[in-house]
Amino acid sequence: MSSQGNRSDSITIIEPTSAWEFPDFRELKAYRDLFAFLVWRDIKVLYAQTILGFAWAVLNPAVQIIVFSIIFGRVAKIPTDGIPYVLFSTVAIIPWAYMSEAMRASSQSLVSGQNMLGKVYFPRMIFPITPVLAKLVDFSISLLLIAAVMVYYQVPPTWNLLYLPFLVALMMIVPTGIGLWLSSLAIRYRDVKFAMPFVIRMLIYSAPILYTASSIPEQYRMLYSLNPIVAVIEGYRACLLGLPMPWEFIIPGTVTAVLLLVFGAMYFNRMERVFVDVI
Repeated sequence: MSSQGNRSDSITIIEPTSAWEFPDFRELKAYRDLFAFLVWRDIKVLYAQTILGFAWAVLNPAVQIIVFSIIFGRVAKIPTDGIPYVLFSTVAIIPWAYMSEAMRASSQSLVSGQNMLGKVYFPRMIFPITPVLAKLVDFSISLLLIAAVMVYYQVPPTWNLLYLPFLVALMMIVPTGIGLWLSSLAIRYRDVKFAMPFVIRMLIYSAPILYTASSIPEQYRMLYSLNPIVAVIEGYRACLLGLPMPWEFIIPGTVTAVLLLVFGAMYFNRMERVFVDVI
């Protein structure tokens, strides 16, 4: 701290951390203008110079729903506990599409923003969180598809909709936690970029998106419930279709998601000191 007359200038010393410390999220608030700018930038460039624009937010999941409904609903005849397969898959594919796209973008966020990393200081955690927020625009638009399918099948809203804000928050925590881990690894290991398509393909079969959770054998359900994606998908089905809330999946999955977020933030904070050196 130095002073000259009535003027005082504060100097902030930035030092790397060497231990597993929890990051100071107050920095994100201090840099909220930059945060908002990056989110808005991602939203604007998402469908820039496209003819259909934000209609792609509905078309992309709609194509998946049609394909899965034909292959798994009509041909394979996967049981859905009495729910029409189009409705069954729609309420699962929409949140899955958000999580998969947010994970993919978040994992490559530091590599994509490498031109900014070495020029000026700001909380690097802004990068992996930005896609998670920007993709909410697509998710919000694609909710129209869920509403249309529910109206077609005459599914009335229930009091379970009160759980929707919690499920949206859980849906955001999952890609944020995974994105913090993978974006930190992607700085050193560019294999993450090439591995992500395979990881996402595997994850779609690890959760009850194409099949019901009730088809999992009883002896494996406790282990299965630790998958946070299971909690999101089963929670959305119960919330939107008025089914009993599957707390046996939601509670363990939420614990896993929170642990992913906490330890992902600590690992990101630990690795932040080498980002500029190895980028």
